[in-house]
Amino acid sequence: MAKRERVMRMSVEQPLWRALTAYRVLTMLYAVGLFATAYDEFVRPWVAVAYYAVLCGWTLATLPRVANAARCTKRFLAADLTIAVTGILLTTVADAHERVQAGGPTLPSIWTAGSVLAFAIKGGWRWAALASSLVAVANLAERGSPARDTVHNVILVCIASVAIGYVVEVARASERTLARALEIEAATRERERLARDIHDSVLQVLAMVQRRGAVIGGEAAELGRMAGEQEVALRTLVSGGLVPVSRVSEDAAEGALVRAVEEEPEPGGPVDLRALLAPYAGALVSLAEPGAPVPLAPAAAREVAAAVGAALDNVRRHAGEDARAWILVEDEPDEVIVTVRDDGPGIPEGRLVQAEGEGRLGVALSIRGRLRDLGGSAELISVPGQGTEVELKVPKDVTDTRGKAEQR
Repeated sequence: MAKRERVMRMSVEQPLWRALTAYRVLTMLYAVGLFATAYDEFVRPWVAVAYYAVLCGWTLATLPRVANAARCTKRFLAADLTIAVTGILLTTVADAHERVQAGGPTLPSIWTAGSVLAFAIKGGWRWAALASSLVAVANLAERGSPARDTVHNVILVCIASVAIGYVVEVARASERTLARALEIEAATRERERLARDIHDSVLQVLAMVQRRGAVIGGEAAELGRMAGEQEVALRTLVSGGLVPVSRVSEDAAEGALVRAVEEEPEPGGPVDLRALLAPYAGALVSLAEPGAPVPLAPAAAREVAAAVGAALDNVRRHAGEDARAWILVEDEPDEVIVTVRDDGPGIPEGRLVQAEGEGRLGVALSIRGRLRDLGGSAELISVPGQGTEVELKVPKDVTDTRGKAEQR
């Protein structure tokens, strides 16, 4: 089955940049509208007209700059804040002194807050505090004294920008944590998949060599001992595993990156599960199946067949070479149920938990892990002296834990 790498970028900032883009345009129109309604009260309206021409041209020309954090550079932020501060200081030149002292709006009005918010989204609360401080100084210089309404507006902008900057920093940290968690989950599932394959092949062979070597004796016993040591080492490696280092973008403001390897869906339709289970039937294994095909997605059918094979391996290992086993396949409307039953001595209570602690993950990974990844379940019922029964259930519309669906 082919594999491909899927790269996801997670960023909660993108809606903030889109909101900032709309805010800058709307507040630009608002500032121009305020000027138009009070045009006759300006002592030098041509100064205001020139400033608004620059403001409108700058706002519209730089819309791509506030589309994301990568384009919103430090140089742009400095120029943007300069235009806002310049407009505040030009208010005393263009507007009447009485209107300024009475608390009239500055030339950029609330457009200035958009410039400060850009600092907050780009650099966090420290950048926001710096930008809002410069705006506060400009407003106090424009009024000449710390009037009540001026102080109120300055504090409001400062608190809002610092709060947004802090939220952005927390969001970035959360994104990196989530990216790390997703990669750990992906690595864990890949490790479990490898562990199943290794358990079904290499570990089984090493265990067999160890047992046969001990029976034969001599040099074969030494070979069996070495095989046993390698089995223990391999089980430890499989149960521990390695987790790759999480990747993040070079610019943290762009959000966290997650790279996951996905298997490409196989071409073709569903396969008949009966055909995959038929090779298990033999003198000691009876297979009971429906008369009609039991269709499952190819990957799901292979995993179910592998889980059945793991269950039969456990029968031979723990119940003996002469133990009998029965496989029952049931085709229900929404799911397929496969039951594997044997006539062995059963499993003592607590043995499975002990086996998992020792790194023997045959039931945990080769059986339960496979069914869990398919969205199904595996139930094991064992009564000492009465054999063991493993019931495997898999939905027909298989949805694995990575979010892909394989439709029947």
